[in-house]
Amino acid sequence: MAFSPEFRAHAEACLSRVVPIRTKAMFGGVGIYSEDLFFALIADAKLYLKVGPTNQADFEAAGMEPFFPFDSPKPMHYWELPPGILEDPAELQVWVDKALQVAASKKKR
Repeated sequence: MAFSPEFRAHAEACLSRVVPIRTKAMFGGVGIYSEDLFFALIADAKLYLKVGPTNQADFEAAGMEPFFPFDSPKPMHYWELPPGILEDPAELQVWVDKALQVAASKKKR
């Protein structure tokens, strides 16, 4: 799992417009947190958001795919953000809020 430094900077700038974030390089990619919630990751030049029962259908309807770490046959619970949303702050807010809700619900368990 690698990442593009240019895409990382772009994604961080866009996400920072809708929610306070901090990032952490991990396993060749980037983990993205808001407060203590790990809700997104960057791998290659793609942004993936946390999914669960409340938002996975949104990603599926947009034709997006889950993240597979290190060529694993089992995906993680992060799906690629559809094209164009990262640059649209109002739409991005909706997707990020749902990912944060999923992350918060997983943390409560």
